[in-house]
Amino acid sequence: MTSSPVAITMPVEDGLSIGWLTDLVVHAEQAGVDTALVGEVAGPEVFATLGAMAARTERIRLGSGIVAAYTRSPALTAMGFATLASLAPGRVIAGIGASSPIVVGRWHGGDFEQPLATVREFTGLLRAALAGEKLNHDGPRFRSRGFRLDLPAADVPIWLGAINPKMLALAGEIADAVFMTWCPPAEVAAKQEIANNAATAAGRDPADLSTVLSFWAYAGPDPEQALERMRRQVLAYAMVPTHQPAFLSTFDNLPEVAAAWQAGDRARALSLVPDEAVLAQCALGPDMLADRIAAYRAAGVDLPIVLLTGGHVGDDIGPQTTVDALSRIARP
Repeated sequence: MTSSPVAITMPVEDGLSIGWLTDLVVHAEQAGVDTALVGEVAGPEVFATLGAMAARTERIRLGSGIVAAYTRSPALTAMGFATLASLAPGRVIAGIGASSPIVVGRWHGGDFEQPLATVREFTGLLRAALAGEKLNHDGPRFRSRGFRLDLPAADVPIWLGAINPKMLALAGEIADAVFMTWCPPAEVAAKQEIANNAATAAGRDPADLSTVLSFWAYAGPDPEQALERMRRQVLAYAMVPTHQPAFLSTFDNLPEVAAAWQAGDRARALSLVPDEAVLAQCALGPDMLADRIAAYRAAGVDLPIVLLTGGHVGDDIGPQTTVDALSRIARP
């Protein structure tokens, strides 16, 4: 690990092949990047992708960013992380979260109800399974009788994705790290306080709770195109009901934008998203990237995570150039 670690999240929404993404992780490892995460949206399946990356790397930590608590059983999820941990001992991280009504409900046909209770129940079962305990559980959301993992992996840390206060508190109570996103540097301290207070109330030492935080960034050769791509991403995420509160302080005209979106006028909604709202959440260019990482570290983030993006779908230059910029930050 470097003295000033940085991490990346793969651009899984950019239509790039698993072979190319795996090559990028190899390049990131050589560049001194500490950790590489793979999200799961509608492209790569997370465990197969991480397995390919584990087979090609030696040092870099690998994890999910995030796996939804609704789309797999805790037992099957434990099997996935244990498989990875067997292939890459000491290098695997389980990033867990509620995801969103769109992913869980519309795409997977699930029931996105009681996310707090669901994530709590799921995480407890996942941790028990990874520790090699036999599961005998009949809960409101999950049931498992007699399951015991044949490849225990108790050393896999659990990072809990959290945006809103109740999930931040749950992370402080049960996770190894609170995994923030859509959170400008000025908002980190208040969110950390929520998690730390919950850790204390649960009898934990807040010093044992890490803070990791992901943000979108681009340091490639086409910043104007990348800005427009980021504008679309900010709009899309700001319109998700579970995510919208994260944008209230940096998106001054959010109600007007939301009204256009709800009326079905997507073009008008996009046109109303100001540059300031985009750049409050995302970093554009190598200088802003370095400054933003420094700001997050100063705010108390243990591991800044750069979510790589291209200027357009299929862009294989932008993410690699951003990793090259990170190499200069990871190795001052």
